[in-house]
Amino acid sequence: MTRVRLSVAERQEELLRAAVEQIEARGVAAVRIADVASALGVSNALVLYHFSTKERLVAAAFGYAAEGDLAHLRKILGRRTSAVRRLRAAVRWYAPTGQAKGWRLWIEGWAASLREPALREVARDLDQQWKAELTAVIAEGATAGEFRCADPGSAAWRLTALLDGLAVQMTSYAGSLSRAAMLEWTDEALARELGLDRQALTRQSA
Repeated sequence: MTRVRLSVAERQEELLRAAVEQIEARGVAAVRIADVASALGVSNALVLYHFSTKERLVAAAFGYAAEGDLAHLRKILGRRTSAVRRLRAAVRWYAPTGQAKGWRLWIEGWAASLREPALREVARDLDQQWKAELTAVIAEGATAGEFRCADPGSAAWRLTALLDGLAVQMTSYAGSLSRAAMLEWTDEALARELGLDRQALTRQSA
């Protein structure tokens, strides 16, 4: 079968999608350039032409997948509703269930970034963007008088740290915590950061 000629951008996106699938299936350490090439029926040389090394391919694939999650977060936080509603919706969407492929990819990325500078740089940048998005909406809500939060940046850090920790537990030890308990804890943490009790948080975000 003759392959359709793709533009450089289309080819790179195709390679990145395949790389994400292979990383999810095999893990960062085990995945090879050959696995990505084989999945698409192309040569190793073609993959290397676009990304030059496995490390650069993995870093780019991680960024590609995470940018999709970041775009969804921005969509939630950009809704025309109160800051409390947006924040609760974002936190509950971000909270791991133990089954999300996205969380497995993030955890793989965190582990590999300890040894791979290119991946570490990508992960750090994406993490900062997540925190910045949450910080902005917390600051907006505090300014509007919806709740009290003296330090929105620190609040965003604490919330994401809790959710990241839960993700490791839920993904590594599936079934160790019920989804209901996890959501209760995240609601309590968000309410605490906003100076609300949990009932007020639920009422304002209903």
